[in-house]
Amino acid sequence: MDPELALVLGIVLAVFTIPSLLSAMSDSRAPRASALTILIAVGLIFYAISQAPGPGYRMQDIPNIFVSVAGRYLP
Repeated sequence: MDPELALVLGIVLAVFTIPSLLSAMSDSRAPRASALTILIAVGLIFYAISQAPGPGYRMQDIPNIFVSVAGRYLP
């Protein structure tokens, strides 16, 4: 898998997990699905960082990575 794609998917999953986590906590339920999703997101981000070419990714690179991945995989 492309490390940039893994980074983007990990960030998107992490962002979408936040409402699910808050919903489960407000309903006094165990956030099992949210916990699994955040583990997958962290795994994808860790994979992307460990497979990054060169010195890795900086925070300033993330918007450009999103644009390049969208340009590569979306029609």
